Amino acid sequence: MANVFLKRKRKKRLEQGHPWIFQSEVDHIEGNFEPGDFVHVYNHQGYFLAKGYINPKSQIIVRVLTQNPDEELNEQFFVDRIRKAWEYRERMIPGVRSCRAIYGEADFLPGLIVDKYEDVLVVQILSLGMEKRKDWILRGLLEVFKPKAIYLRNDVYVRELEGLEQEKGFWYGQSETEVLIEENGVKYIVDIENGQKTGFFFDQRQNRAAIKPLINSDTTVLDCFTHTGSFMLNACLYGAKHVTAVDISEHAIETAKRNAALNGFTNVDFVVANAFDYLREAVRDGKKWDVVIIDPPAFAKSAQAVPKALRGYKDINLNGLKLVKDGGFFVTASCSYHVHADLFQAMIEEAAFDAKKILRQVYWSGAGYDHPKLLAADEGDYLKFAIYEVHSRR
Repeated sequence: MANVFLKRKRKKRLEQGHPWIFQSEVDHIEGNFEPGDFVHVYNHQGYFLAKGYINPKSQIIVRVLTQNPDEELNEQFFVDRIRKAWEYRERMIPGVRSCRAIYGEADFLPGLIVDKYEDVLVVQILSLGMEKRKDWILRGLLEVFKPKAIYLRNDVYVRELEGLEQEKGFWYGQSETEVLIEENGVKYIVDIENGQKTGFFFDQRQNRAAIKPLINSDTTVLDCFTHTGSFMLNACLYGAKHVTAVDISEHAIETAKRNAALNGFTNVDFVVANAFDYLREAVRDGKKWDVVIIDPPAFAKSAQAVPKALRGYKDINLNGLKLVKDGGFFVTASCSYHVHADLFQAMIEEAAFDAKKILRQVYWSGAGYDHPKLLAADEGDYLKFAIYEVHSRR
């Protein structure tokens, strides 16, 4: 096993628990290795720090699996990690049948994502080190979950950064590619083959439930960027009088309609429109809702994109705030990692000032229990979610 020695002058991120080692942190490597092999990691004085797998083609040259020198990296190691990840979900979400079952680095399995949709697993293998252990991973998934089928959604660009090809298709067994799941008492149709990411966004589970106190039988709701209708459906479940659901994607709206019908909800208007344009036109027309929900996709895929993203976020939040009835509630979110929480809150403050609104924060959160975060890894701190009570300044 090759030995990786780190530079003396570097941030002590690894010692703090960060699971990545970048090319720029490596001083030298002793011994022969193939990309994807396990390696030992030492500081500049030869003190053991970690074991992980190496890929010199990636800027993240080593991904850490353990900092315990006595832990053997073998098939049983992977099976045990998979089992512990699932035990954590069962403890934090009792009775859960569908969720993010393995969340990569946060479950100490860097480069491996597993979403569980009832008895079907959808897997993303995002790193070379994990790709080389596919047989071990498969055996672990079969032993722990005993699924009917496993579908690979390796159709993501990040694999190319690891020197891997994109692919998708069944890895084990067969099933329908549309799977019926239930979350918070709401039923959803999930397209595991062509849906975004692996088919569903589990990270907002608790935030969707958090809107319950805002809703009663007189409540009208505007849900922008509804996608397949998750916030809309929860609003209906909690007894909303009427919901308007807006998304630019006709396919997403069609799925949202199917989800509404599946749950027996008939009090929804579905609108295929650019949410930016819809919000501006609704302000111009003097429309108002008791609750306005803004849950857009990521606007900033890089640090360079942040200024433009913040302008976009301010646009939709400013107009969204103008559409809330006095004393109503504004629900807003950002899943852009590069737009950090302080920037997001500052943007909301600016939007509130321009909209002549006073906001009272009633809820602030991030991703749910099935998306834990390593304290040392800011990269996991991507989701910002807030609920504000809205009052006019005059």
